[in-house]
Amino acid sequence: MERKKNKLSKLRLRKGDTVIIIAGDSKGQQGKILSVDLQNRRAIVEGINLVSKHTKPNAQNPQGGIVKKEASVHVSNVMLIDGSGNPTRVGKRFDEVAGRLVRYSKNTEETIK
Repeated sequence: MERKKNKLSKLRLRKGDTVIIIAGDSKGQQGKILSVDLQNRRAIVEGINLVSKHTKPNAQNPQGGIVKKEASVHVSNVMLIDGSGNPTRVGKRFDEVAGRLVRYSKNTEETIK
């Protein structure tokens, strides 16, 4: 049986979602997703998993030095926060009114925008 290559499964997290970190050094912290990497199933969350990056002097930064920057977090360590402020799992279902698939909170059954 052959495996299909280049088949990327869609994530239930999107840029701009507010999430909470559920595992790792940043456990319990909240932030907004800045970008999502589908290939590696990782997301960069604002203010989470900060790493120190050494920069050489250049035109924008003539002094150089150490810059704090967000590193990516695996999506399995991230959980979406719904409208009521609680962490929730995310599902997909067909919305009759909108006529398309929508994300919804598995805890409260309400749709996520």
